[in-house]
Amino acid sequence: MSRGEVLLRVEGLRTWFPIRKGVFRRTVGHVRAVDGVELEIRRGETLALVGESGCGKTTVGRSLLRLVEPTEGRIWFDGVDLARLSPAALRPYRRAIQIVFQDPAASLDPRVRVRDAVAEGMETFAIGASDRERTERVAALFERVQLDPRAIWRYPHEFSGGQRQRICIARALAVEPSLVVCDEATSALDVSIQAQILNLLQRLQEELGLTYLFIAHDLGVVRYLADRVSVMYLGQIVEEGATERIFSDPRHPYTRALLAAVPSLDPARRRVVARLVGDVPSPAAPPPGCRFHTRCPEVFDRCRVEEPPSYAVADGVSRCFLSDPAR
Repeated sequence: MSRGEVLLRVEGLRTWFPIRKGVFRRTVGHVRAVDGVELEIRRGETLALVGESGCGKTTVGRSLLRLVEPTEGRIWFDGVDLARLSPAALRPYRRAIQIVFQDPAASLDPRVRVRDAVAEGMETFAIGASDRERTERVAALFERVQLDPRAIWRYPHEFSGGQRQRICIARALAVEPSLVVCDEATSALDVSIQAQILNLLQRLQEELGLTYLFIAHDLGVVRYLADRVSVMYLGQIVEEGATERIFSDPRHPYTRALLAAVPSLDPARRRVVARLVGDVPSPAAPPPGCRFHTRCPEVFDRCRVEEPPSYAVADGVSRCFLSDPAR
């Protein structure tokens, strides 16, 4: 595939978790963490998946890698439906899709030298002809993520938080993936360190042709890094489009509310938008109709009884009756 062609397409993804009660642990309901998500990521681009905590965006990332098993849906990666593969058939694709987690300290075994942590994937997928060659590759990866290659024999506690996240990025790159899922990969870091990691991710993308699914809640970070943005609320994508359009002309009330909550010193860029009120409903019992209607400042009767489809808007979609061209 050439740059710009679709690398990953997600269709109707649902990941529900059973709620069990009683002595016999009978299933009495489901937590609808992901409930009908549609995504498309082109090779070489960065798609940001944003939303409040608990909206299901991390579950989307884990479902794509089948770290949690989807309930239903299709996950087309390079023309192959990963959701239909057996564990054995899925194994080669685990090399092609890697993930960088939020907490680098929890991602690294404190008892294992970082050389071995980075080389583990190489050994699993038979990359490198010998331990010596793998060690050389680890040292080269350290240089690529701007760490001292002489430090590969240290333990995780000997590095700072930002350095540990660079090690996690090196570990993801060690198996030469096409797609990297960054799950809040900068949110646990200081602001100055965040900027360094974002610059690193951007440079690696340019050098290696990587594709990113960047899961985040910090919209400032998203605007800097992402080509396109998908906004998620209560298990569903409510708006998607090019980053600059999302920030300059958001179509969904939830997107407008999220952007209104971002501090700005420029009076010309401050939006007069009603702030979100109330809490996110439980994904075990989502409200009828539009899932956002219980908190929406622009709600009307139709929203309370009918679930809106995804309407085409500008360069993307909006799941809101306000975007209905027939309205």
